[in-house]
Amino acid sequence: MRRTALALVLVACAGRAGAPPDGRVVDLTHPFDAETVYWPTGEGFARTTLADGPTPGGYYYRAGSFCAAEHGGTHLDAPSHFARDGAGVDAIPPERLLGPGVVIDVAVRCAGDPGCRVAIADLEAFEARHGRIPPRSIVLLRTGWGARWPDRAAYLGTALRGEGAVAQLRFPGLGPEAARWLVEQRGIDAVGIDTASIDPGDSTAFEAHRALAEGGVPIFENLAALEELPETSFTVIALPMKIAGGSGGPLRVLAIVAPVE
Repeated sequence: MRRTALALVLVACAGRAGAPPDGRVVDLTHPFDAETVYWPTGEGFARTTLADGPTPGGYYYRAGSFCAAEHGGTHLDAPSHFARDGAGVDAIPPERLLGPGVVIDVAVRCAGDPGCRVAIADLEAFEARHGRIPPRSIVLLRTGWGARWPDRAAYLGTALRGEGAVAQLRFPGLGPEAARWLVEQRGIDAVGIDTASIDPGDSTAFEAHRALAEGGVPIFENLAALEELPETSFTVIALPMKIAGGSGGPLRVLAIVAPVE
């Protein structure tokens, strides 16, 4: 399956320079700007313009700087985020960030239910339709919460910031039993979700994070446009900023959807 995924990427990128890929490309990344949603205790994204205009040399020049917490916007959680001996962002094998993807669509079940947990039954229902989730797959969880971005109150359950806001967070997530099942029974490479955390907003023990981190599984959070993907037949390319020793970092995620034959 890994060779199949790599072959799809190679085929998609083949051809003359500048040619579009043989397959539809979907950007699963929210832009980083002043509206980007961060955890209530995290420092938000801030960009400063350093230069923007003509120079004495007669050419145009633009540059800026930015500052942000590791965990916010579309980003990666490295295993080290919740595992003492887990890999940091720079130590994650690149092979885990590229591969065949599947979408577990629970948007209908989670609609209007911020306490919704993706359960083993949801994963088994997917397999009843499409067959067993292949080992080393990248599993993306579509709760439908991505449509609420960037309205903090609707997306997080609260627009407040600071430590006191954490207890008011409400959004769907991955149940701990399902997280362990994906690690132990299916051997997935990575998992992503269209909410602010792989654990539901009201979690206090972060059991899904812990199970995935202990299994060496990277997590993609705050994904965009999952509604544009089929449930199967696409490849995920997820490239985080390579922060040495980082527990997470900004992430650019693309999906290449296989052309229909």
